[in-house]
Amino acid sequence: MTWDYAPAPESAELANLKPAYRPFVNGEFTDGAGEPLKTVNPATGEVLAEVGTAAQSDVDAAVVAARQAFEKTWGPMPGTERAKYLFRIARLIQERSRELAVLETLDNGKPIRESRDADLPTVAAHFFYHAGWADKLDYAGYGPDPKPLGVAGQIIPWNFPLLMLAWKIAPALATGNTVVLKPAETTPLTALVFAEICQQAELPPGVVNILPGAGDVGARIVDHDGIDKIAFTGSTDVGKQIQRRLAGTPKRLTLELGGKAANIVFDDAPLDQAVEGIVNGIFFNQGQVCCAGSRLLVQESIADELLDKLRYRVSTLRLGDPLDKNTDIGAINSATQLAKIRELADSGEAEGAHRWTSPCPIPERGFFFAPTVFSGVHQSMRIAREEIFGPVLSVLTFRTPDEAVAKANNTPYGLSAGIWTEKGSRSLAIANRLRAGVIWANTFNRFDPAAPFGGYRESGFGREGGRIGLEAYLDV
Repeated sequence: MTWDYAPAPESAELANLKPAYRPFVNGEFTDGAGEPLKTVNPATGEVLAEVGTAAQSDVDAAVVAARQAFEKTWGPMPGTERAKYLFRIARLIQERSRELAVLETLDNGKPIRESRDADLPTVAAHFFYHAGWADKLDYAGYGPDPKPLGVAGQIIPWNFPLLMLAWKIAPALATGNTVVLKPAETTPLTALVFAEICQQAELPPGVVNILPGAGDVGARIVDHDGIDKIAFTGSTDVGKQIQRRLAGTPKRLTLELGGKAANIVFDDAPLDQAVEGIVNGIFFNQGQVCCAGSRLLVQESIADELLDKLRYRVSTLRLGDPLDKNTDIGAINSATQLAKIRELADSGEAEGAHRWTSPCPIPERGFFFAPTVFSGVHQSMRIAREEIFGPVLSVLTFRTPDEAVAKANNTPYGLSAGIWTEKGSRSLAIANRLRAGVIWANTFNRFDPAAPFGGYRESGFGREGGRIGLEAYLDV
């Protein structure tokens, strides 16, 4: 049996939503010279706020401010003093976490349970963790006196707006760099409230600058001669464009791009535990996760039993109002992304895969897509090759460990993978043969600021998090 839950909505008023937001340059909110954009609530399609955007003049001003702060204030500042600011920011994030979680859910569409219980605690943890490194860089393994690079240009995606900001800004500031950051055009609001937190923390002007806008603003940041390093998280296609633009320049670059992760379940796996891990791996944040376990590889002898359990579990997931604390599946971030998911799901059906969709009701308003599982999938199908970035799972089978490894590695990506088995020796043996940057054993989507994250091949290069992630912001 399944339970019926009474509505348990979080109050949207907690977000302290303003009618208009502005770029943040040199410690102040300024009127951007770009064309304002309107950010939309994906759950309703209604406009949340108008957001000022940056033109070339704003990018120039932000880079000049960041350079001055780097040379005069932040760069020369002892690590013990930088750490105090980072600790202060981390505590302010904790104090305002409920406000930030509601705002993130309104702007992004993800369930409040995920914003509140996953995103915000991890955001604060990244600032706490990197604050601890700020005065210990001499002992990080990069020589006795590692130096910051200078001004970091950072471009983040819409799927984890505030968390991706933390992944970028925390290590940059801890290592003595200053920042010019562009949030995604569909989810700029929490980044601009983070700018308020920088003011609350009395961060020196120019250390952090936030420039909302579309891809043209990102391109201006990438091309700017005053930027020393670019950090980008987003699509593989855009990552390739950035790499071409920076080829032959002295700018440093790290890219965290797409993925098509294999989640491998062997015949000795604890099936109920595996089902929970599969659901978390593909339906967390509506599948809008670069490391989502979107390809399920199941050993043939247990495939039918596992699929029965999986379909039942997926049918119990509650889709609906992201602000309801009972909601498991929220809204897709935008109409554009929803159209992409629908097109790829339709291609799976057209190519002969068996489509099963959860019978959950779909709200009449907003951008929603019911959790979907495809079985009978072949490796040649688009749903097995292309990143869908939605709540769509492709199921393939294998007979031997060698076949599982071959199928898992048969992708241009290499970001993450999962292994489910009761044999520790098998986990280690398979993990050593998988070409992926992050591999989970008997779990999925577990993150820690002390653990580096990143991929290979078309999933990018460089690492974020951990001691290793500091290197991307140091001249070593």
